[in-house]
Parts: sequence; structure tokens; C-alpha cells
Amino acid sequence: MLQKREKVLLLKTFQGRTLRIVREHYLRPSVPCNSPLCSQPTVCINDGKLLSSDVTHYMIPDWKVVQDYFEILEFPELKGIIFMQTACQAVQHQRGRRQYNKLRNLLKDARHDCVPFANEFLQDCYLPREQGESMEKWQTRSIYSAAVWYYHHCQDRMPVIMVTEDEEAVQQYGSETEGVFVISFKNYLDNFWPDLKAAHELCDSILQSRRERENESQESRRKEYPEHLPLEVLEAGIKSGRYIQGILKVNKHRAQIEAFVRLQGASSKDSGLVSDVLIHGMKARNRSIHGDVVVVELLPRSEWKGRTSALCENDSDDKASGESPSEPMPTGRVMGILQKNWRDYVVTFPSKEEVQSQGKNAQKILVTPWDYRIPKIRISTQQAEALQDFRVVVRIDSWESTSVYPNGHFVRVLGRIGDLEAEIATILVENSISVAPFSEAQVRFPRELWSGEKKVFCIFSFRLFMVCFIIKTENKKSLYYVTTHHLKLQIMEKSHSPFFILCLDQTDVSFKCRMCEMPVNTPENPWKVSPEEERERKDLRKTHLVFSIDPKGCEDVDDTLSVRTLSNGNLELGVHIADVTHFVAPNSYSDIEARTRATTYYLADRRYDMLPSILSADLCSLLGGVDRYAVSVLWELDKTSYEIKTVWYGRTIIRSAYKLFYEAAQELLDGNFSIIDDIPEFRDLDEKSRQAKLEELVWAVGKLTDIARHVRAKRHGALELEGVEVRIQLDEKKNICDLIPKQPLEVHETVAECMILANHWVAKKIWESFPHQALLRQHPPPHQEFFSELRECAKAKGFFIDTRSNKTLADSLDNANDPSDPIVNRLLRSMATHAMSNALYFSTGSCAEEEFHHYGLALDKYTHFTSPIRRYSDIIVHRLLMAAISKDKKMESKENLFSNKDLEELCRHINNRNRAAQRSQKRSTELFQCMYFKDKDQETEDRCISDGVIYSMRTNGVLVFIPRFGIKGAAYLKNKDGLVISCGPDSRSEWKPGSLQRFQNKITSTTTAGESVTFHLFDHVTVRISVQASRCHSDTIRLEIISNKPYMIPDTELFHQSSLLLKSDLVKEVTRSVEEAQLAQAVKVNVIQEDCEKYCQTKGRSLYTLLEEIRDLALLDVSNSHGI
Repeated sequence: MLQKREKVLLLKTFQGRTLRIVREHYLRPSVPCNSPLCSQPTVCINDGKLLSSDVTHYMIPDWKVVQDYFEILEFPELKGIIFMQTACQAVQHQRGRRQYNKLRNLLKDARHDCVPFANEFLQDCYLPREQGESMEKWQTRSIYSAAVWYYHHCQDRMPVIMVTEDEEAVQQYGSETEGVFVISFKNYLDNFWPDLKAAHELCDSILQSRRERENESQESRRKEYPEHLPLEVLEAGIKSGRYIQGILKVNKHRAQIEAFVRLQGASSKDSGLVSDVLIHGMKARNRSIHGDVVVVELLPRSEWKGRTSALCENDSDDKASGESPSEPMPTGRVMGILQKNWRDYVVTFPSKEEVQSQGKNAQKILVTPWDYRIPKIRISTQQAEALQDFRVVVRIDSWESTSVYPNGHFVRVLGRIGDLEAEIATILVENSISVAPFSEAQVRFPRELWSGEKKVFCIFSFRLFMVCFIIKTENKKSLYYVTTHHLKLQIMEKSHSPFFILCLDQTDVSFKCRMCEMPVNTPENPWKVSPEEERERKDLRKTHLVFSIDPKGCEDVDDTLSVRTLSNGNLELGVHIADVTHFVAPNSYSDIEARTRATTYYLADRRYDMLPSILSADLCSLLGGVDRYAVSVLWELDKTSYEIKTVWYGRTIIRSAYKLFYEAAQELLDGNFSIIDDIPEFRDLDEKSRQAKLEELVWAVGKLTDIARHVRAKRHGALELEGVEVRIQLDEKKNICDLIPKQPLEVHETVAECMILANHWVAKKIWESFPHQALLRQHPPPHQEFFSELRECAKAKGFFIDTRSNKTLADSLDNANDPSDPIVNRLLRSMATHAMSNALYFSTGSCAEEEFHHYGLALDKYTHFTSPIRRYSDIIVHRLLMAAISKDKKMESKENLFSNKDLEELCRHINNRNRAAQRSQKRSTELFQCMYFKDKDQETEDRCISDGVIYSMRTNGVLVFIPRFGIKGAAYLKNKDGLVISCGPDSRSEWKPGSLQRFQNKITSTTTAGESVTFHLFDHVTVRISVQASRCHSDTIRLEIISNKPYMIPDTELFHQSSLLLKSDLVKEVTRSVEEAQLAQAVKVNVIQEDCEKYCQTKGRSLYTLLEEIRDLALLDVSNSHGI
């Protein structure tokens, strides 16, 4: 029986009046306790993860400990932690959404032994706040009361330790209840975890940072920044239109002087502004940090400033370049922060000469973040000298108005500066990517949980889906399924075991429980298609020629294709996608982890899978010659026009006949049949069988390509944008000697068109069935002003680019061809790519149907269905499709679908993770490019000299594209000393005093002696490539014009370029060099392999490029490193 209470909130209005708000609060007789020691399992009905049974005590942190020591509570060594609802709500209200979401994810994570407890909804635990009692005291009292209840609920069998920073609470409650202990967090670590060195160091760092803050607050100091306005004042100002709300974006090239506020919410519609708001200088930024949601007040028009258009290095001073800024734009100042976006930051300590000691017991050190956009952070540590050669993670604690810099504390060390693993770890941390190992509940080999019939019953009482166990007796071995429905066990004989395995030894009373969500596929126990699935699925193994076309070395094969002639003469086109949702149940541990990761992260030399390898590289990978479950879309096409007659969706069983790589498929398409020697499936065939199968495969590849051409032609307005994948050439000793862009193949487009077709039809299907809760992908039209540079550049070559629609843009780009220089069209398409907005996932219930359109693909509805191994969005779409099929059959859906609100929140998370994945892949590619060029002597190495094409003008330089390497970057015509570039009679460049004059399509450099040289758009110049090293930040590619004439490639070099290798060879070579260095330090390779196995991650040697999503990311764009 629920009991109703009233919760009173006192809020202050904008006018200063106190507003009393009363909310209804309902109490329950029971809530889940999530403990295996539960004394009332039929009452608690635990439906989440349980605490471990092998702990010596339960630990309950109070609200202050959760806020201040959260990163220590994240240590997997700390087990048996119970987070009270009171503490969780305090984090939500006082530390913001980011930390609250981290706490929620920690509670969901199967790797961490912690659970929530809703103490404020339990009748026996709820304590009303007494009159005159402070919020902090009530929170501590509530948590202690819940701790006492929990101890007694577990029948006094497990000691409970409440940790708090409230000394009065330690004195008051310390010995009040036998079995419930109240101590400080420092004492808890000292007594229970004395050997956990990392936790103690982190605790000391946090305590030192807190003491520093307390000392500063007591000192009388002048204010460096104005105080932030109260929240209620900010909200009222936004509502009245006086203030504007938006997200702060700092310009990393001018981080000290330029930031912009991108309007959001009502501010973007009501303010009347069409551009971002400029925040000029650190004072106007008022302690806000990149990514914060801020409230801005516009300055008078007379104080508006313009952004600087000159090329700029990443300087750390407050001085702007000497170039005149562009025309004034709306300019403002930050009045307050609605939501802090603080995260983990990778920093570098100052060199030994720069370290200044600030006391005997501590040192106040200004550390420099790896990200230029983040200000220096002041931390207190005694390890500054020891850590000066390392990449280190810190967190910001506060930024008071009296402090020039934010205060933070040391968290952990990543590794030495310049070390490959440390630099990769830096990229992951900076993009908030967590790639911790999969939990034992998710991987193949499970762990022992409990023993004893009663306790196992409690463990499984929270599972409402099928579980299975093996009963072993002296006479027989039987295999059963068990369901738990209202705690009534029903036993049914079955044939396989996808989720839980219980092994009974000799009796049915005492047995061991092993928990494992993943299926088993070993030589001793190979995975097989079940008879039940054979009955329910359409079997295509004997009727369809199914094959895959993927990059060489691909392990996670999401998709396969088929095409055949039907009995009526028409064609049947099939797209078959791995049936991941068969193995990943909603809200299972694997599902929660996949949802958190949202995508597989592909870096230059490795990947971090979204799913455990037993699925991603085995049972869900549609490998050749093995049976696999799939979700298929089959179209019947007219035999001549290829018009779609009918479409079928459903679950199937397939056996892929060939696992082709792109180059092999292209050779077959071109009629070069000698490539079959490189296709494993042909090797052991006799000549007759080989010829028959070859003809069958060649017909299928050719017919698919023909269909793809017709399908694409029907998508009027679809854009073909520029993307380059770099190939690498190695010498006989496997040293890298060249980087060469790889040209796209037609078979790439064939596969892409088939996937686009499947995504489009699935999008229509799920939207028709669930118009308000389908996950689709939209690509809004770009703003026309973003095309201005594209139009001007095309005009310089006599082309007109019509950007009114996607069709006119596509036609214009097709017509903008210079027969004498094909690079021009590539650059124009690249500019069009940069003008595009990002495609995003969304819930159909959150916007109008006219906003569903995908601009780039020219489709009214689109989604992602074809890659569920590496994208969580596709898993959601698969569940929606299965639910739609069930709905058509008038069957009850087994799928748990998200509501529109929950789906919209999930889409925001996936979009965020996708951006992080793209940034990390781009950063890792840049890292390896820099490592390659860093080994070259730019003065003597011919490979560092290349031909470049000018594609944009700036006031002090030009932007150059290097076709040979696929690199884009900035080249200065005026250096820091004020000298300008001059080219003599031999066209060689040198620096001389002079000036620059910029025009629309050209820039002229004139020396004081009267010599002049003019650079036009699309001019070819000779460029030297080098690496600009940085101790505190990432290394960057640097370009220098050494001649105003094109670079002529020697004949011998052209001969060597005829043998092209994949981009992955670059990674192989750099990785090989790193491994050799590790071997010299006695680091054995088998240790690395054991780590890979331990963490269940894939550390591959090939760069797996994503064809649909990020085709343009392989084009290394270093222009962003120069303030473009």
C-alpha cells in the first residue's frame, strides 16, 4: 500500500520573494535491495544487478563523499558499494548532469560492484526534514538511517560501513548501532585498502586541493572576474529576452582571445541573431570553459568586434595577430553558467626550470592542457618534478572569482610524452572514450557467483527471461531452460544455452552458478543453428548465392549481398545483415555496455569493439562458409527497368559463399579473372567447378553493379563528395618511403548503394509502424552562407555552382571539371563537404515529417540498419523492424521499445559518441602521419617535397592541398618576423622585408626592393612537409612553399609509385618501430598479446575505413592547426 507524503521546496523568485512549492511524494512498503543476502526475496523483487557475495562488508558513501571522491569510488577494486538515492540526488542537483550521468553509468556497469538503493521511497527509511534542520544534516541523517535498515534487512550478516566527511556525524553515529560503522573516507582507505596506492595518491590530491580552496576563500583577495548571477536571475533574463543562452565554443587557434556562443533553445529563435555571439577575451568569458552552457549579455553595437581572418599558430599569449579583423559581429559577455561541461583533461607539467615551489608541503603548479581550448589549471602536488615527462589526467574542482586560473587535482598518469600508447590514451581521454575491458558477465568465460539452492534462487529471481542450466547426476546429464515468472519456476527441456549456465554437481541442493550472456563457440562445443530457429526463419543457405565485399582483413562483417533470377524472370536483390539482436537481449549487460559505447571506435592501428569479440568477430560476423543468423531485406525487381515490385523483411539463415575484398571484386568486375588465385574459396576447386562458380560470381557482381547504377540514378540530387584514403609504399626492408592517395573503386559505390537502399526501405517501414518512436537519420540542408567560399573559388575557374538545392549542387559539381587539372573538381567537392552540416539521429516523435529529409542522399527518410555490430543505432532499428513485422502479423511484440522521450535522449548520446569516434579516428591518423614524417630529414629527404595546389586565400597566407599525400594545410606567405615570401628567377623562395596585398582570388607579395610574386587560386606550387613538435600538445604537420612552380616528380619516383599498398602499412611500420623500441627495453610481445586477451579488445594492424559514415576522414586536414 502506497503512502502519500508532501515534499516542500522553497524557491526564490526573480523579485526576491520566497515561493513555497509542495510536491506529492509516495512511499512504498518495499523497494529492490539488490543484495544476495536479501531476507525477503519475494518482497524486494530485485530486477537489476546484485552485489557480489564475496565481500567482507558493504560500504555506503554519504552525499559529500560521492561528490568529492567519485573518481576513487570508480576504482573496480572497491566492491560492495551502495549508493543511496539521497546521495545520488545531491550529485544531480549540485554537480550537474555530466557527473550525474557518470554516476548512472557506473551503477549500470557490470564491471563495478555497486548498486543503487531508493531509500527515500521506502516507508521504513524515509525521514522527513525537521524544522530548522539544514539540508546537509538531513541528507547525512537519511543516509545513516538507510544504512541501519539495510544492515538489519540482511539479517545482520554483513557489516555496513558508512563513510562521511562530517566529523559530527562520525562522533554521533560512530558507535550507535552494532554492525554499522561510521568513519571518514580517509580512514576507510587506510584501514580497508592500505595497499591501493593509486587510491591513496588520488585521495591526497583531492584533500590537498580542498585545503588550498579553503585557504584561498579565507584570504582577502581582489576579484579577477565578476561574480556569476544567481540561477533564478539568469532564467528570468533568458525568459525576458535580456540574456541569451548557448554553448561556449573556444577557437583553439586563438584560445585566449576568441570564443563563440552557439545559440540553443528559445534563444536561437527569439533573439533574432543569425550568427554566433563572439566572446572576446578571458574577462568576458568569465571563467566559463569550452562546452559549458552559458548565459550571455549582448554588448552595445559600438563595442562589437570581428573575428580575425589571418592564419594563426596556436599561441598561448593574449595578443591577437596584427591583421585587421573582419567586420563586427554580435559580441557579448558571460553572465553565468547554467551547466558546466567539466571532464577529465590531459595535461603536461612544466619543465624543471619552470616549476616554482609554493611551500614546504605542497607545490602549486600551473599545468598546460593538451587541448588548446582549455585554460591552464592550477593543481597542488609534490610530484611535479617526477611527472614533468608524462601525460597526466587532472580534473577541475572549482574556479573562484578571485583566481586567474581554475583549481584542480591530479587523477592518474597515462604514460611518457611521445610514447605511442600514451598518445593514444590521450586521444581517448580527450574524447571521453572509455574502453575498459568487457565485464565477466559479458565474455565467454564466466565466474562463480554463489553456492546453495536458496541463494541461487535469489540470484535468478530478478531475471524475467529464459535461463538455462545443466543438471549432472550419477546416471544422466540433462539440459533445461528455466523461466522465473512471479518467482514460480517452470522447467522445460531445451537444446541450447544462450544466457545462464547452472552446473549441478551430484545433488540438486548444492551447485555452482556461472553467469554468461554470451553463446559458446569452441572446437569442443561448436555453435550450431537451433532447430527452433530453423523453423521460424527463412532458410537461404541452399537457394541464394550470398557473399560479402569488405576491406581486406575485415573481421566484423556486418553485411552480405545476393542477387538471383526468379522463376518469373524478374530479379531478386537481397541485403543480409548480421542478426545481433538475437544474441543481445534488451537491458542485458552486453546491451547496456553497447549502449554506453554507442559505436565501435576505429583508430589508426586498432579498434575498440562495441560488442564482445565472440559476437563482433565470430558469431555475428557473416564470415564465409559458416551458418549465420541474419535479418534480410529482399526486393523483387523488374528484369529490365529494375523497378521494385515487392519487398520482404524478416529473419533468415544464411551461409556466405565468398568473403571478397574490394580490390578482388573490382578485378572481377573489370574482367581480370586471375584475381581468383587470391580468393580462398577458389583454391581447392577442380577446373570445371572453378569455372562454373567463377561465372556465377562474376554474373552476380556485374548484376549488382548494374542495379546499383540504376538505383543511384533515381536518387536525383544525391551528392558525390570528395574523400581520399591514403596508400603507403614500403621498400624492401619494409621502411615507409611514400604516402599515395588511393582512388575510389566502382565496387565501393555498388556496396554503398545497396546499403543505402536497405536503410531507406527499413526507415520507411519502421516509421509507418511507429510514427512517433522510430529512430531515423536526418541531414539538414546547409546554410547558404557556408557555400560562399565554394562559389567564389569556382568562379575563379569560370564555373558557376548553384547551391539552391541538393540536385542543383550535384549537377554543378559534375559540370565543374577542368580537363587540364582534375584536382580542381576534387577540391570543389571537398569544399562542398566542409560546408555540410552533420547528419544526426533523431526520434520521429520529436520533429515534423518535413524535417526528416536527408539532404546528402536526397531521400525523404533514412536510417542506419546495416551495421549493428559496430553501431548501437542499428541495434535499435533492428528491434523496431522486428516489432513492425510482429505488428503486421498481429502478433505480440517481444521487443522493448523506447518512448519518444527516451529515444530522443538516446539519440543525443549516440550523436555525441559518434562525434567523439570521428574526432579520435582523425586524431590518431594525424598522430601516425606525424610519426611518419618526423623520421624524415626535410632538408635531404626528397619525400618531404611535393606538389601542392592553392585552394583558399588568407590575409597572411594560403591553404594548400597536396594530392600526393591527401594532406590539406596552411602555408604562410608572411612569417612571425614580418618578412614576406619572395621568389627569384629560379623560382626558389626566400624571406625578405615587404608586404602582402590580398585580393579575392589572388594574393601578391611585394618586397621593399620592388620584387613581387602573385599566387592565384588553384596554382600549383612546390611544398616542403615537416612536423612541428610540441611538448604540451599534439605534433602537427607544417607546410612551407619553397617554389612558386609545380613540383616535377622524377621518373624514378613515378616508377616506384606503380606498386601501391594500403594505408594500414603506414600503421604497421610505425607500430613496428614502436615495438622494436619496446623490445629494446625488454618488453615482451607476449605480454601485449596477453593484455589484449585480458581486455577483450581487438588490436588489429589494419586501418578499417568506414565507407558510409566517414569517407572524408582519411583526408588529413591539418588546416585546423593554423587558425583557418
